[in-house]
Amino acid sequence: MPEKNRVLVAMSGGVDSSVAALLLQEQGFELVGVTMKVWDYEGSGEVAVETSCCNLDSVHDARALAVKSGFPHYVIDLRETFNDHVIQNFISEYLSGMTPNPCVLCNSFIKWRALLEWADKLGCSHIATGHYAVVGNERGRYFVSKGKDDVKEQSYVLWGLSQENLSRTMLPLGAMSKDKIRQIARDSGFDRIAGKRESYEICFIPDNDYRKFLKFRAPEATAAIGKGEFRLADEQVVGQHEGYPYYTIGQRKGLNIALGEPYYVTATDPANNRVYLGKKEELSKSLLWIRNVNFQKYAEISPGMEVITKIRYKDPGTRSRLYPEGEEIRIEFENAAGAIAPGQSAVCYEGNDIVAGGIIERSE
Repeated sequence: MPEKNRVLVAMSGGVDSSVAALLLQEQGFELVGVTMKVWDYEGSGEVAVETSCCNLDSVHDARALAVKSGFPHYVIDLRETFNDHVIQNFISEYLSGMTPNPCVLCNSFIKWRALLEWADKLGCSHIATGHYAVVGNERGRYFVSKGKDDVKEQSYVLWGLSQENLSRTMLPLGAMSKDKIRQIARDSGFDRIAGKRESYEICFIPDNDYRKFLKFRAPEATAAIGKGEFRLADEQVVGQHEGYPYYTIGQRKGLNIALGEPYYVTATDPANNRVYLGKKEELSKSLLWIRNVNFQKYAEISPGMEVITKIRYKDPGTRSRLYPEGEEIRIEFENAAGAIAPGQSAVCYEGNDIVAGGIIERSE
C-alpha cells in the first residue's frame, strides 16, 4: 500500500523541481526522486546542441541534491515511449498541416503516467513536480489553477491531466515567485542549480529550429513535399515557399516575400502544398472548435458558459462562451481572437481555474 507521507518527486536537475523537493522535505514528507530521460542527444546528428534537459549534468545535479538531502534517486528511461508518442506525433501533426504542442502531450500522456506507475512501485501515494500552478479541489472535482507568478505560470500545459492524475499530484511552487525559488536554492547551498538559465525551447529541439528537425527526422516525407505556392485569399499567386509544414498560422517573419506591407500566414493547404497569406485583420476569428476535450473543474458544462479562453501559452485570454457539440466544444469569442493555429491547445478558465481544455481542430 502507498504511504500517505511518501512522495515521488520528478527532478530534472533544474531549480524549479529541485526547490519543489526541498520544500516538500521541509514540510516533513518522505521523498523519492526520479529523473525522466526522454531524449538522447548523443547520436542526434545535426539537432544535437547544448541543452538543459536530459543531459548528464542535469541528471548529476538532481542526484547530488537527493544524496545531500538524504533521499533515494532513480533515473527512468522513457526514450522509446517518448519517441513513439510525442516525437512521432510532433512530426505527423506538422506533416498534416497542424501546429502541435508536444509539452501538453508529454505531460498528459507520458510523464504523469510514468510517474504514477513508479509511485505505485515505490510505495508513494503522491507525485510532485516543479510546475508553477496549483491543484484545487471543490465538490469532489480536482482542477489546475494558475500559479502566482504571472510570468512563469504554467497551468496552460496541464489541461490534459485527468481526475486520477490530479488527485495524486502536488505542485509545491504554485504560490511562489521565480525569484523566491532561486533564493531558496541559494540559501540551501545549491548555488549552481540556483544560477541555471531558463529553458523555453522544446526539450528535443533546443535550438528552436523545428524545420531543421523535421528535415532530419523525416527526410523522405519533407523532400517529397517540396516547394509550393504562396497565395492570397483570392487565389492570386504571390510567390514560392519551402513547403507547407514549415509555416504556422500568424507567422510573419521568415516568409522571404515582399508585398509592400506586412502579410501573415493565414492558412495552409497540405493537399495542394499551398500557404495562404493575408493582412493582420484576416487572422481574426470568432469561432473555434476543440477536440480531445478534458473537463477539470466540472464534470460537464452548460451551453453558453462564460469563460476566458487562452489559445496559446502566452495568450492573456479572451472572453468567450462554450457550447458542447458531441465530442467537441464550440468556443464563441466575445471579441475575435487572432492567429488561431489548429493543433495548438485552447484552455478555458473560470477565474484562475481550468474548466476544460482541448486541441484546436478548426476556426472561422
